[in-house]
Amino acid sequence: MVYTIPIPDDEAQRAENLKEYEILDSAPEIVFDEITELAAEILQCPVSTIQFINEDRQWFKSKYGLPDDLVETPRDMAICAHTICQNDLLLVPDLTQDERFAENAFVTGEPNMRFYAGMPLITPKGHAIGTFCAMDFDKKEISLSQQEAMRRLSNQVVTLLELRRTVIEMDAVIKSRDVMQQELKQEKERSDQLLLNILPAAIADELKKTGKVDPRFYNSASIMFSDFSGFTKLSEQMEPKSLIDLLNQYFTVFDSVVDKHGLEKLKTIGDSYMCVSGLPAETRGHAIRVCLASLEIQDYMNRMNAKREKMRMPRWDMRIGIHSGPVIAGVVGERKFTYDIWGDTVNTASLLEQQGKAGRVNISATTYQYVNEMFDIEDRGKIRSGKKGDIPMYFLNRLKVEFSGDQEGLKPNDIFLQKYERLMKIYKP
Repeated sequence: MVYTIPIPDDEAQRAENLKEYEILDSAPEIVFDEITELAAEILQCPVSTIQFINEDRQWFKSKYGLPDDLVETPRDMAICAHTICQNDLLLVPDLTQDERFAENAFVTGEPNMRFYAGMPLITPKGHAIGTFCAMDFDKKEISLSQQEAMRRLSNQVVTLLELRRTVIEMDAVIKSRDVMQQELKQEKERSDQLLLNILPAAIADELKKTGKVDPRFYNSASIMFSDFSGFTKLSEQMEPKSLIDLLNQYFTVFDSVVDKHGLEKLKTIGDSYMCVSGLPAETRGHAIRVCLASLEIQDYMNRMNAKREKMRMPRWDMRIGIHSGPVIAGVVGERKFTYDIWGDTVNTASLLEQQGKAGRVNISATTYQYVNEMFDIEDRGKIRSGKKGDIPMYFLNRLKVEFSGDQEGLKPNDIFLQKYERLMKIYKP
């Protein structure tokens, strides 16, 4: 006689329903162990188990009276494979006398099972996903009250399964909520960072709080304009991608220098770079900071050009113009924000850049008055500016020797810092 197992009519749906509980291969749980121990006592059986059956195996969630290393058995050897095909208690007083089980390996060989009582674990969807059973090595009968106890205990197992699934679903909801909150937090951080990339921190904070930024007048700020001398000719000699990559390399360094000295980058237009010192928070030392930044930028360009000349590549010389004076600052645009400044000071700074010299920093008389005590400055005459008449210009060369911490006159020494902090109370590079 060939031993075969029946397959429930709802096998596909039953298997899917089982997966919903995420019970297979889960860790032992004392609530299930207490039920198997109670069943063994009520039926006076040495073995009681709770198991679940998938496509090819019977896996024990709880077992009383079986070896610890017995975790699962093949489905085609499981007596419980018959139990999941019915709706009520399967009671077999003597397995050797039932043709369905007489040749089962667990009956004919170790552990020589004789008695079996099993209840299908039927979920609210109506699928028997596993069984709750008691077994004995001797044939026996059980009373009607013991049979009813099996039914009630099996209902308790299903109730525990539902509670367990509810906990899993709630845990998934909580994790999903936490993930969503984390994603929202990250999205807000990205949004805030994007805003900070285009607006000063104080201005971005005002915009987030009030939805707008009121224009503000500043009595004094220092503006730096720069561009590359002969850029049009240089751009004609390069591929577009190489040109953009090189500009990005230079402007990224400028951004770092500007940030280091507490300046605010305003914009780039083509090869032009514009930044300002002294806003959005007004500071008395704005001119000194912008001069230090300009000298550092020109030093970087000089070092890069020395490398380019060694490789017989054309130089990229930069003109820088600086002017100090009153400005109006604010945010323009509703969807694409831009922080910008306006006023005659801006026009004058642009003029000083245009009238500058490649590789040099050209400053106005106003800026000169702020910085001449600490910097070595060279008078270079005047330029005609229309309505404003003749405007004096000066080349900013370096820090004076007594204030310099290096031979090039780029890095302030302790004497400079002490003097600056005493005068301005703000500058800490």
